[in-house]
Amino acid sequence: MKLLLDKQADYTLVKLEEEKLDSMISPQLKSELVFLNSEGVNNVIFDMSAVKYVDSSGLSAILVGNRLCNGSEGRFVLSHVNASIAKLIEISQLEGILATAADNDAAKAFFE
Repeated sequence: MKLLLDKQADYTLVKLEEEKLDSMISPQLKSELVFLNSEGVNNVIFDMSAVKYVDSSGLSAILVGNRLCNGSEGRFVLSHVNASIAKLIEISQLEGILATAADNDAAKAFFE
């Protein structure tokens, strides 16, 4: 799994550099999100600009990140969500649970 981490003062940018977030990637992503949370990271921008496809296990990994951040009084924001992933979020009735932003600059506004 290719993952780029950029730790800032108010948040950590996590960029998944994979086209598919599926059952091959999601266990590793969940582990990384749990590790980051255990290190005190509670505000995350999850950059999905390279991601073209998400399946149910990938959505589960996203929800783990969201739960961990919320549980530590932080925020988990998805950025660069494409139309098909946005549709999956809508079909799963998670648009009220998952915060999304058009890009990383818009996502930063959640932490100001």
